[in-house]
Amino acid sequence: MIRLLALLGVLGISFSAIFLRLSGVSPVTAALFRGLYALPVLVCLWLMTRASDTRPRASRIRAAGSGIFLALDLVLWHQAIFDIGAGLATVLINAQVIFVGALAWALYHERPSRTAMVLIPVVLAGVVLISGLGRADAYGANPVSGVILAVAAAAFYAMFQLQFRESNRTLAPPPGPVFDVTIGMTLGSLVLAAPFDPRFSIAFSWPAHGWLIAMAIICQALAWILLGIALPRLPALETSVILLSQPMGTVTWGWLILDERMSAIQAAGMVLMTVGIALLLVMGTVTGRTPP
Repeated sequence: MIRLLALLGVLGISFSAIFLRLSGVSPVTAALFRGLYALPVLVCLWLMTRASDTRPRASRIRAAGSGIFLALDLVLWHQAIFDIGAGLATVLINAQVIFVGALAWALYHERPSRTAMVLIPVVLAGVVLISGLGRADAYGANPVSGVILAVAAAAFYAMFQLQFRESNRTLAPPPGPVFDVTIGMTLGSLVLAAPFDPRFSIAFSWPAHGWLIAMAIICQALAWILLGIALPRLPALETSVILLSQPMGTVTWGWLILDERMSAIQAAGMVLMTVGIALLLVMGTVTGRTPP
């Protein structure tokens, strides 16, 4: 049952980039309404588990603050999706594994393992190949820009993960932490709207907002909560494999639904990067703490 919940959660988030492409709205517009449409669902779910949510106020504020990093991640990632496609942008966001390792080393003195030092160049080589190397057959309106934006998004996603992890040391039921993060993400998107997105709009349109509602309820609310319930209860190896099925799912949906056809070089980069990240997740990125 736990594995089924995890797989359903991953299936849900694998459609996030697809819903964005189908909506056609601007990056910040999508991030804002992803939060706004998810909040009513999350409020109801949080009220059902509120009695078990014993986090102090400081932890809740920290969770909301981590949502600012998530907003930055989503805005950059959304633009990358338009530049290089839903599938490849989702593969690239998994470069967050490298940034998490680097930040854990800098902040918590968690030493990178020898395996990590060998595999990180492999992952980076995959990133370079995904850019298409300037070839005319590379998929995407602007593949190089898409790679840069997706990798920058991965850095902010890593910052979000570390802050979110620290905010929920008591392992509160998922609806509360996800609700707090979504508040921060929504407010962060509002701040980013004017300076970073000239196409930002709050005007309701159909079917664009139908896709945004689907993204909010399926990807932001239900999928995150399912993963929050299931992943802490699974072995690390199973968790790694399940999470890596997300980008593979998005690549598949991008091909079937959006007709995204990557070049041979980009496909090789995707395989190289995915294998490198899979080995990093399975074999570990740190060996222990070094003295501060």
